[in-house]
Amino acid sequence: MKVIVDTSVWSLALRRSKDGENEYVEELEELIKEVRAQLIGPVRQELLNGIKSEKQYKVLKKHLRAFKDLAIETEDYELAAEYFNTARKNAIQGSNTDFLLCAISTRLRMPIYTTDNDFINFQSVLPIELHKIRR
Repeated sequence: MKVIVDTSVWSLALRRSKDGENEYVEELEELIKEVRAQLIGPVRQELLNGIKSEKQYKVLKKHLRAFKDLAIETEDYELAAEYFNTARKNAIQGSNTDFLLCAISTRLRMPIYTTDNDFINFQSVLPIELHKIRR
């Protein structure tokens, strides 16, 4: 089964220093080897935002080009808004990208791989599945 990877995991693997081993990064590496890791455009943008060095920006952009963006449908945006409203009614906060990720995950029946604990809160009111590290 394919897995939609959230910004938090990609960021650990691509933007931060690689001091020591990280179980999240190791799992992402396995998902990539298995051709299961999936990316959406808004996550790509979040990863590329704020990079001060043009050289680092170009290198990261080149690495991410290996992953095709999942198609985002009109219905995904509508469901993301519905999810936002549902979460808000239950006093749960999240970003537009987070709810879009949840909507795409629901439509494609793909779990989300993240380090962001907000998704645990979302899971209490939304029909999403989270990918767990297999080790």
